[in-house]
Amino acid sequence: MNLFDRGLQLESINENYEWDILVIGGGATGLGIAVDAATRGFKTLLLEQADFAKGTSSRSTKLVHGGVRYLAQGNIALVKEALKERGLLLQNAPHLTKNESIIIPCYSWFRGMFYTIGLKFYDWLSGKLSIGKSRLIGKKEIIERLPAIKKASLKCGVLFHDGTFDDARLALNLAQTCVENDGVVINYCKVLSLVKSRDSQIVGATFIDKETQVIYEVKAKAVINATGVFADDILKMDAPEDQPIIRPSQGIHLVLDNSFLQSKDAMMIPHTDDGRVLFAIPWYQNVIVGTTDTPLQIHSLEPRALDNEIDFVLNTAGKYLSKTPSRKDVLSVFAGLRPLAATTDSSEKTKEISRSHKVIISKSGLVSIIGGKWTTYRKMAEDTLSKIIRYKMLPFKKCVTEDLKIHGYEIAQSEIDSLSIYGSDTIGIKKLMAENASWKAPLVEGMEFTEAQVIWAVRNEMARTVEDVVARRTRILFIDARVACKVASKVAEIMMKELEKDVAWKNNQILTFQQLAKGYWLDND
Repeated sequence: MNLFDRGLQLESINENYEWDILVIGGGATGLGIAVDAATRGFKTLLLEQADFAKGTSSRSTKLVHGGVRYLAQGNIALVKEALKERGLLLQNAPHLTKNESIIIPCYSWFRGMFYTIGLKFYDWLSGKLSIGKSRLIGKKEIIERLPAIKKASLKCGVLFHDGTFDDARLALNLAQTCVENDGVVINYCKVLSLVKSRDSQIVGATFIDKETQVIYEVKAKAVINATGVFADDILKMDAPEDQPIIRPSQGIHLVLDNSFLQSKDAMMIPHTDDGRVLFAIPWYQNVIVGTTDTPLQIHSLEPRALDNEIDFVLNTAGKYLSKTPSRKDVLSVFAGLRPLAATTDSSEKTKEISRSHKVIISKSGLVSIIGGKWTTYRKMAEDTLSKIIRYKMLPFKKCVTEDLKIHGYEIAQSEIDSLSIYGSDTIGIKKLMAENASWKAPLVEGMEFTEAQVIWAVRNEMARTVEDVVARRTRILFIDARVACKVASKVAEIMMKELEKDVAWKNNQILTFQQLAKGYWLDND
């Protein structure tokens, strides 16, 4: 029996039952906490208002990294912590992660030596979990490895190692890991209010199932606000008079054809014109270029890239690539919001605000975690549970996630294909293909994406909408938004049958998704 079924998970909701932990938010932070709690043996419930990783957690730079720029800022403790977590994640989810070689092109010998020394220290900080040694490389090797690099005035370069991953797939696999350890996770359930006792202590929450509009009330010994940029919304439910503690910062990424990079190596520019870092990273068959760091006053589940951000990324990439990208070359553009801690200094640039996480417990007992990044999701969870135990909200139980294999765990195969990202679940998808030959054929020309994957997403991955499948169960929307639009009607047709929906549902799904997808391409037509 498939436990990762939304109907079965909802059946676990008994209003007379008291959970040990209620986690609000199904992104990297919330899912990490739910896995940690469930594997310690706590009775765990996680509620997500949309789909798992719908927000920031599917829109990262796709790096599992220590943070080279934080090293430059002198935040050695943060870098050391992240490097340890990088090593653990590559060990615990090899089907989702990759050891990526990254090259910094240098146009002066001084820069080359400076970065080499810094990255040797970066290697040393990773200790036993090192994934490769950095080294100074000459102009000839750079051109061989990055043939698309601008060669004029190029002197040398530095090669170092970090990890890359599929963020939305990791979020999904964490949700599955939680369920496999007796936790309950449900998407499309929005928390409406916090429930307090007579002495004003939080003892649970009310939420609405957005599919049925049924409202539930659940009790919990500890309620955790792990909603990222939406943390203030939950905090307002607890204390409406309090000032916001989140300052969103937007980062955007452009997806280009790999002809712009022509390499399996990634490229990093540590100092752009405004002091930000720019990456060009191979991802699936394309290349992701980003990111920006733009302070915002608002937050949204669907943030949009600003024109000046798009121009900044294109112009900066054009200074280092022999083939200059333009707006018409962008296959997909996506934006994510970083939940940075608010600062009283309005002049402080967001790139200088620490990415370290903070766990806050209010007078009423609401636990909120803010800040952090994907790489350190496991440590963030451990720190959150440790603080809850220290405050006597729950009894001591040991953290076991350092060596916990994440759902789908499978040692990376030498032959990588389009199904490798599923890890051990690949067997199940191939069984579906064997059942029906038509389920094996690509749904759209030029992309290895099959009907079997749609069926698998609905039956085994809690996909409820076309967007869930095309944006996060597969990454088509993030790889090529126009292709995503083309495939939407076929996906909706398959899902209609699997979910036993009607034609009106199908047509609404197609229209809704296509309107969404248009926000992922630039209007050049």
